[in-house]
Amino acid sequence: PQSSEKAKTIVHAFLKRSMPKMKDEAIQDMLTRKAVVLEHYHKKKTKQKRKKTKGFTAKQRRELRLFEIEPEQQRYAIFLPLHELWKQYIRDLCHGLKPDAQPHMIQSKLLKADLHGAIVTVTKSKCPSYVGITGIILQEFKHIFKIITKEDKLKVVPKLNNVFSLELDGFISYIYGSKFLLRASERSAKKFKLKGTIDL
Repeated sequence: PQSSEKAKTIVHAFLKRSMPKMKDEAIQDMLTRKAVVLEHYHKKKTKQKRKKTKGFTAKQRRELRLFEIEPEQQRYAIFLPLHELWKQYIRDLCHGLKPDAQPHMIQSKLLKADLHGAIVTVTKSKCPSYVGITGIILQEFKHIFKIITKEDKLKVVPKLNNVFSLELDGFISYIYGSKFLLRASERSAKKFKLKGTIDL
């Protein structure tokens, strides 16, 4: 029975390959008892660690002048289309500024809305030189607004100790800057009091 021996050799080799952790004696014992349970052998895969992409630091952003607006671009007329887009965005956000709309609901949505493109006016301030500044908000940071005026002048106005008014379709909203010291991205989760106070 040459074929019988050949079959044993093939089965033994197959079992050795399928179960590399088992010794020859154990495999032979399994063949003798004719009770073979094949095990699945997992090859351990080495996981490759993903490299996290790092953004620019604050110092690098300043050096690259990422947030600076070039003098030739500091023109009020350039940003009027941005204001028109902002007005449409607010109308969609508030489902249309209708006369019967509840003022406190519109106010709460405006306080959490993106203000880039809005026309604001400084109505009250501890520093008299800021009062009356009107223009389109080009950039909002945690502590300041950058506003372009009709005279094509870029004004940096601090939020602290200033009250801003914002008018759209006859609805006037007031922003108390001292309560507004947040980045634009952080305001969506902030709960605002509808009645603010400022020590002027």
